[in-house]
Amino acid sequence: MKTIQVLDCTLRDGGCVNNFNFGSEYMEKILHSIEAAGMELIECGYIDEAKGSATERTQYSCEEDIKNNFVTKKKPGTAYLAMIDYGKYDVTKLPQKTDADIDGIRLAFHKKDRHNIISWGKTIIEKGYKLFIQPMTVMRYSDQELLELIEEVNTELPEAYAFYIVDSFGEMRSNDMIRVLNLVDHNLLPQMHLGFHSHNNLQLSYSNAISFIDFHTERELIVDASIMGMGKGAGNLNTELFAEHLNLYFGKNYHIQPLLEVIDTVINQLHSEFYWGYSVEYYLSSINHCTPSYAGHFFKKHMLSIDQVAELLAMLPEEKKISFDKDFADQLYVQYNEKKQQDDGVVIENLKKQFKGKRVLLIAPGKHLTDADETIKQMLSDESVISVALNNDKTYLTDLVLATKQERYEKAVGRGKHVIVTSNVPCTAAPQFEGQVQILNYKEWTKTEDGVNDSAIVIMFNILKAVGAKEIYMAGFDGFSANINENYMDRNLRRPVTEEQANERNRFIKDFLGKIKSEMNLHFLTESKYED
Repeated sequence: MKTIQVLDCTLRDGGCVNNFNFGSEYMEKILHSIEAAGMELIECGYIDEAKGSATERTQYSCEEDIKNNFVTKKKPGTAYLAMIDYGKYDVTKLPQKTDADIDGIRLAFHKKDRHNIISWGKTIIEKGYKLFIQPMTVMRYSDQELLELIEEVNTELPEAYAFYIVDSFGEMRSNDMIRVLNLVDHNLLPQMHLGFHSHNNLQLSYSNAISFIDFHTERELIVDASIMGMGKGAGNLNTELFAEHLNLYFGKNYHIQPLLEVIDTVINQLHSEFYWGYSVEYYLSSINHCTPSYAGHFFKKHMLSIDQVAELLAMLPEEKKISFDKDFADQLYVQYNEKKQQDDGVVIENLKKQFKGKRVLLIAPGKHLTDADETIKQMLSDESVISVALNNDKTYLTDLVLATKQERYEKAVGRGKHVIVTSNVPCTAAPQFEGQVQILNYKEWTKTEDGVNDSAIVIMFNILKAVGAKEIYMAGFDGFSANINENYMDRNLRRPVTEEQANERNRFIKDFLGKIKSEMNLHFLTESKYED
């Protein structure tokens, strides 16, 4: 029977979920559970010279941090490993291996660096560590490129312990797995282990792992997994599920109970705070063959429909798909939204007439909106007041609705509301909507001193400046909280935001409104994080 080993990567790949901030107590509990379960290989985390820490995290500044502060006592028969991304640690600084040091280094690299890793690999081997060769995103290699890499490894690094098939974007299907397996197995030196590292974007990690170990070969195999699939985005293969399968069908004797216990006491808590698992954004990333960071970035703006995010991902050039480039993503987002230009001179002149001499009541969808219910109703009945609802037309009957999202636009038009909509929103200015829909040029009304921002608040106040409004009353401008139940009256508007994102948005809008005060008087009718 072929030899199959499980490499548990919870402490490393799982660390991508929480920025490796497990804390020493959780780190030790996870480590001890993996040891007690009997996994042959344990990945302790990353070694990263610039971002690493000495304690409390599984991203270390050097190998000695692991030896001195974490794995101070090794379980016999278990191999302890760490990953190094090419270019993020000088491997010549690795200490000469002793029994107290970790046992192996997983050297990860992008295709563009594949020829440069040879000298690094030789240094790692010379230092006494097992070398695991991790070519990221194997699906981006042509057959010829992969064969050339294998030949180079065979020739230059014949003492390497393992060579990996890495499905970085979770895009491999069964036929992809069999094709790549045949290619690698028939050309790699027979003494090298063959490993498989998956991501679960298409929910295929488990089935692909089964295909991998069922493949007919005499070669020793390694499969990566993490407890409860903990890993960035859609996560990884579940250690507890895969270990149970190996117990049933491959005569293994892994202990599942310690894994279940640590799920109950540690991993569930992490999962409630740092979600990972299947989502549409990771599915879209997979079928567009790109890092999930782009989809996550576009989704977190909460301005685009799913089909629009799919369109954006399809626009990514091939050379940008492998590594996330935030500046490029923001540039592409702006270009996408600005593609439909609109001459809105007539609309602005019409709005100037509507707003002339009026006090303005703005109604946002914050949860505290109805705290000022009586005041709002009085102002709505006052002919000296013009009212505008921002992406929210259900609670009060306002004169106008500003819609910056397709769903909000369609619902408002369907209810017969008079709508101001930005040109990035797919809409129809058909004859039946004449006089009901006023379209503004997205590019013009999203400008700020700091660049471009398409928050409905930014767009609304840019409009108010243009029409000369002076007295502004604001209700439901709560600001953002990481607790999504605190953000909106309408549960359908809720979207998850992290504490960092919430704080960043609150800070930006507060600063933006602070600058507005020199041009108009702002009156908050309800509690707001934007108020001084």
